[in-house]
Amino acid sequence: MLLRGLERASALLTVCFAATLFFVAGMFSVAFAQEGEKIHFSIEAQNAAAALNKLAEQAGAPILFPYDRVKLLEANELDGDYTLEEALPLLLDGTGLKGSVSERGAIIVSHVETNAREGKSVMKKSTLLTTVSGVLAMLAPAAAQEGAEGRGGNLDEITVTARRVEENLQDTPVSISAFSAEALERQQIEGTEDLDMITPNLQFTSYGPLTGNNSAAQVFIRGIGQTDATAAVDPGVGIYMDDVYLGRAVGGAMEFRDIANVQVLRGPQGTLFGRNTIGGAVLLTTKDPGDEFGGEVRARTGTDDLIQFFAGLDLPLSDTLGARVSGGLRKRDGYVTRTFDGLDLGDDNTYNLNATLRWEPTANFSFKIKADYANEDENGSPFVFTDINEAQVFPIAVSVGAGCPGASFPPPAPVPMINDPRCANDFYNQGPFTNGGNAPVTSTLESWGVSGQAAWTVNDALTLKSISSYRNLEWKGVRDADNTPFNILTTNLESESEQFSQEVQALFDFGAVNGVVGGYYFDEDTFDFTRVQFSPPIPPVLAGGPGVLDVQLVDLGTKSFAFFTQWTWELTEALGVSGGVRYTDEEKSMQATIYNAGVAPIDFMPTTLPTTVTTEGGSLFIFPDQYVENFSSVIGSASLQYRWSDNFLSYFSWSQGFKSGGFNERYNAPTVDLNTGIPNNQPIFFDEETANTYEIGFKSDFGGVFRLNASGFRTKYDDIQLIYRLGIVPLLFNAGTATISGFEAEFTYAPNQDFIVDGSVGHLRDKFKDIVDVPLTTATVGPDNSLPFTPSWTGHIGASYTFHLTGGLEVAPRANLAITSSQFFDAANTVEVAQNDTTVVLNTSIKIADPQVGWALTVGVNNATDELYPVAGNASLSTSTGYAENIYARPRNWFVELSYEF
Repeated sequence: MLLRGLERASALLTVCFAATLFFVAGMFSVAFAQEGEKIHFSIEAQNAAAALNKLAEQAGAPILFPYDRVKLLEANELDGDYTLEEALPLLLDGTGLKGSVSERGAIIVSHVETNAREGKSVMKKSTLLTTVSGVLAMLAPAAAQEGAEGRGGNLDEITVTARRVEENLQDTPVSISAFSAEALERQQIEGTEDLDMITPNLQFTSYGPLTGNNSAAQVFIRGIGQTDATAAVDPGVGIYMDDVYLGRAVGGAMEFRDIANVQVLRGPQGTLFGRNTIGGAVLLTTKDPGDEFGGEVRARTGTDDLIQFFAGLDLPLSDTLGARVSGGLRKRDGYVTRTFDGLDLGDDNTYNLNATLRWEPTANFSFKIKADYANEDENGSPFVFTDINEAQVFPIAVSVGAGCPGASFPPPAPVPMINDPRCANDFYNQGPFTNGGNAPVTSTLESWGVSGQAAWTVNDALTLKSISSYRNLEWKGVRDADNTPFNILTTNLESESEQFSQEVQALFDFGAVNGVVGGYYFDEDTFDFTRVQFSPPIPPVLAGGPGVLDVQLVDLGTKSFAFFTQWTWELTEALGVSGGVRYTDEEKSMQATIYNAGVAPIDFMPTTLPTTVTTEGGSLFIFPDQYVENFSSVIGSASLQYRWSDNFLSYFSWSQGFKSGGFNERYNAPTVDLNTGIPNNQPIFFDEETANTYEIGFKSDFGGVFRLNASGFRTKYDDIQLIYRLGIVPLLFNAGTATISGFEAEFTYAPNQDFIVDGSVGHLRDKFKDIVDVPLTTATVGPDNSLPFTPSWTGHIGASYTFHLTGGLEVAPRANLAITSSQFFDAANTVEVAQNDTTVVLNTSIKIADPQVGWALTVGVNNATDELYPVAGNASLSTSTGYAENIYARPRNWFVELSYEF
């Protein structure tokens, strides 16, 4: 099984490498028109993209131009005998485009920048020297076009904000994957959980198993993240929407509403992005108002009665004031059917609204207000039964109570392996798309937020920025953990969080030296109401009666202050250095009322609460006091970058990450001192975790046709926060130290504006160096364990080609293949719920469009080969509950989408 996975991963590497060599070689094999030669042109006034294609065809020359910017422009008529140099300005006059001819005879068309708001694409001279980088750097000048042409061509310049300033992706000494809205649409990426199909060393899945909520995100970058999405645990990868940090993992799995671009930053980002970016950060940016009235409408239908709709509208209100409003909905039947009542699990039933108001009274000041709202009301997560430990206490107890033939209590005799519905055994495994539970499962979410962003350019050297935000999140998840008709374990989680954040930045530009100084404040309050119903081996259960209910009412608080600065110094035109530091002071608090309510329904609402702990004769598992812990850290980052040419940058960097600790909030018995086993009724605390990463990489752009970016890294990951089991309860503990090393490579090849190929490959290798023994726990790590969500290989390759038909129509087929090698979903590496094989997922589509009119029709198939693979799993096989559950990806599904832009 492992060998087969390695073979498939190796095949991907071979394909990517061969394709890279083929594309590089192909760039130098084209024939060019002779300089100064008169050519007869006959081109009607038409769409600029079509006109430029006709120009290149009649000239017999290759052409490079930014298709996304050109496709909506109109070119002039051109009829007569001209040289290329004479023809280009005649054809493009009034379009805002300019054309030139390279020494090799290639036509290069670029956009003349006139909008001051687009700012300058900051050219930071960047980073490091290695043998590999040096060799590649020698190739770069030979492949590049002269001067500005090296950054032109068919590859769009991508602006990123990984260093809190806008700069070109190819100038940024950070490992980043960046995608425009057009690139996401082309690659059939519909939401955050799809990003790992095109991003190396990223794992992003929804359906957090411990929450039972469909929007709970489990996000890992380079092997660092967090599997527990509940409020007491912070995520290991920060998700930002419009520069605002989203404090909770629930809600992080979302569809792309009105997206402008997405950036995935790999490695610790603590110096500039702060909270909980120890593994990296995912930056989501929604669309700003346009300068002209216009908008877009999209409607989609497909498998499982899919109905999806989106509309966005730009509203210029005055010369200085503009607005954009958008909204969408998505309804789709689930793909897992529950035999008890026919309920479909994994369904979609969501809608969202977004609004932006932008005010720019002067060229030096701008202010934006953004608001968003999302609502989900769904049947429940698509869990299915995977396995049950017939020798564990709870399965034996419920089997005896149901009258299973041959079942007896107490153990060690396991539940008999007979096909009888009264026996809690593996005969309840009904496959990947059938659920055998009967609890009242549900998944709901309501989230909204408002942010204000102000930017004031004081002078050429100083810009001040402010980002203020308030967000509110309410969610619920009810899950039948054992996925059988027995009441072995059912959880009902409800949570409400509100957060306020304020960030201020001062950005300095002194020519060769520039930097940012800032401060950050974050305040979050969360109230969790959790009920857990289970069936311990007590007389009522053994007689076939109901189980008991644990009740947990928990108030959680977080206050975080941070100060940061980062500076870049261009020592020469080619060599630059950067360095930064961040100080963080964080306070975590918890006050909880946790007890067993006896026999009670899963939706039980307490009217009175106990006040005394068990050691004092009461029923509370922990003291109902206010517990507070403080954490502080000073972390840094540094990089050295070297630009070998306009088209090749190499860099070396070091960065640190920090994620604070906190209090576990789940208990089903009086807490004890883990070293002595003596009850103490104190909450169990976990400490902070840290990461140190060294990275080497390069950014290369060959003639505006081929882009190749790569990086290699090594991380020391200390005091890792992992989920262990204490009794039947999953709790977070500091597990020890591990090292993670690997690399990423991404390429894009666009020999013309019609043909584009993109691909990536990522490799990870992790090893535990030190393991902390935690007494009384199970489902722990061993020296040969792998970190959760850390596959050895990830990668993708995709291609699309646009055919131009008569009447201005375009037809663009697209295929994207994503590969992920085997991986585990928990710290214990439970094989029963792991992704044990390499997965290969193929998505295909074909788009028919008329860019001049604005309409497009897209037909697509996701998971075209109907690959069967799990995306999440949870196991408690080593505890008294003895269950294991999985969620599988949705099987092959098709869609048809009609869109219109105006």
